[in-house]
Amino acid sequence: MFPILFKIGPITIYSYGVLVATGVLLSLWYARRQAPRVGLNPDKIWNLGIYIILSAMVIAKVWLIFSAWDFYVANPREIFSLGTLQSAGTFYGGFTGGVLAIIIYAHFAKMPLLPTLDIFAMVVPIGHTFGRLGCFLAGCCYGKPTSMPWGVTFTDPIAAQIAGTPLNVRLHPTQLYEAALESLNLVIMLWVGKRLNFRGQMLGTYLVLYGFERGVIEFFRGDPGRTLMFNDSVSLMQIFSIAMICTGILLWWRGLQRLGAMRSAQAVAR
Repeated sequence: MFPILFKIGPITIYSYGVLVATGVLLSLWYARRQAPRVGLNPDKIWNLGIYIILSAMVIAKVWLIFSAWDFYVANPREIFSLGTLQSAGTFYGGFTGGVLAIIIYAHFAKMPLLPTLDIFAMVVPIGHTFGRLGCFLAGCCYGKPTSMPWGVTFTDPIAAQIAGTPLNVRLHPTQLYEAALESLNLVIMLWVGKRLNFRGQMLGTYLVLYGFERGVIEFFRGDPGRTLMFNDSVSLMQIFSIAMICTGILLWWRGLQRLGAMRSAQAVAR
């Protein structure tokens, strides 16, 4: 597609980086706006957002290196190569890094953990939508070959050089699948957020929605380095997706139980 937007002298502006940065800034802006609604300090939310980004980037790349350890041991220079530095790393690494940043920051800043997680869970689909559009333009995270009429064909040699994208082959546009579903996730979460209202509600909703979505999309992904398991029948991300769904269901069960107990107590008090 369009891995490079334009060049200014020796400086190259990549489409992936621009779209990811746009998504991140929009996510932080919206999180900051939503903070007062749940009694959180907007400035702390903004500062925490910066720490989340840094932590997610570092751990996502570290996880990527460990997931392909044999390759990087044989080719240690590749750790600092352009392809590795430009790579977003692994999703589960970034997710883990982001959650750890929230837990640590919330502890020291004396912020309630679940409402803080709820705020950031609500805005993740914004950044993720832009990120996947960036993936599509860059040619990374591509799908398996397909004969479907909506299949896409990449032709830019830079995409092949940076992301290993197969050229002149019709592929599932898994990046667009995920971008569309993340946009739908955002709509669903905004609708759910106006109802019930218990701590962990938005986090639980995101975990269930994204866990199911990503688990299905993995069947159509064709890019290497996804840590395939059980004779290559499932990926590590699909195992991770099941854990996300189970955690989300547990948060909803816990929240509904507490909400029901609170309403019962209010009814008795009347």
